[in-house]
Amino acid sequence: MIEIQAMFPVMVTQNLAAVKQFYETVFGFNAVFYDPSFYLHLLSPSTGVQLGFLLPNHVTQPDFLHPIMAADGYVISMEVKNAAEAYAEAKNLNLNIAMDLKEEVWGQIHFIVTDPAGFHVDVVQHVDVAGN
Repeated sequence: MIEIQAMFPVMVTQNLAAVKQFYETVFGFNAVFYDPSFYLHLLSPSTGVQLGFLLPNHVTQPDFLHPIMAADGYVISMEVKNAAEAYAEAKNLNLNIAMDLKEEVWGQIHFIVTDPAGFHVDVVQHVDVAGN
């Protein structure tokens, strides 16, 4: 068995500076590695959640990491304690809201924003469902 110490997605995108500012400002991430010509690695100091962003066509990377990732069909989920409060803050920050606040029958309250790279961020609160 391979023992895992951490897990994080690495998304290939064009504008690392805008992505860095978005995740630092909106979600409180810190850039623990940032080389604007190559790679951005973010860490949430309160949760340990990590995200990576790589520029396309970097010579050190294999060919399959050269294209920019399609944002459709991919979502980054961020769990919060109170989705309604987070939604109000997202509106206050004038974020690009792709889906308004919604309560799902399976036990989620969530909304979706779009980051500067075009990736969708699903801000989710888990709630108890009757009968579970």
